Amino acid sequence: MHAHPVFQPSAPWYRHRWPWFLMIGPALVLVGGAVMMWLAMSRPDAMVVGDYYKQGKAINQELRRDREASRLGLVFASRYDASRGMLEGRLLGHGRPVVAPFHIRLAHPTQPGRDRVLEALPDAQGRFGAAAPDLEATHWQVVVEGGARDWRLEGSWKGAGQERLEIRADAP
Repeated sequence: MHAHPVFQPSAPWYRHRWPWFLMIGPALVLVGGAVMMWLAMSRPDAMVVGDYYKQGKAINQELRRDREASRLGLVFASRYDASRGMLEGRLLGHGRPVVAPFHIRLAHPTQPGRDRVLEALPDAQGRFGAAAPDLEATHWQVVVEGGARDWRLEGSWKGAGQERLEIRADAP
């Protein structure tokens, strides 16, 4: 008589390790996709411009203001004191102090909600001090503009990571 091998019935699929191990990859992709979709929907893109014609007119206005800063020979020189949270410096026009109030706009590179506008009230020598506590060391876009928005200087600055900031108007 021949002995027939007896086959044991195999365990159901969910009792084996391999199907679970093979499902880990697709499951992680689904979770990652859901997280990315949530991030994309919850944080709107602030860089998209809706009205290109209006934006073009604004660019022409900015160029006119840049030319006015060049005509005035403006030089903005400042120093950031992180311990006191103060931005201090001078604004000169053709080497003479500018004593009229002006604004310093600090635009955060990625989060418009963290932008700041500092008011500068210079003394008779053109020296000013503006409170700017807790500036992070990031790549700020800086716009210095007249109180009447008739001129502007533009540059970039690393905030707390770079103590000095100087912006010169281009030659006309």
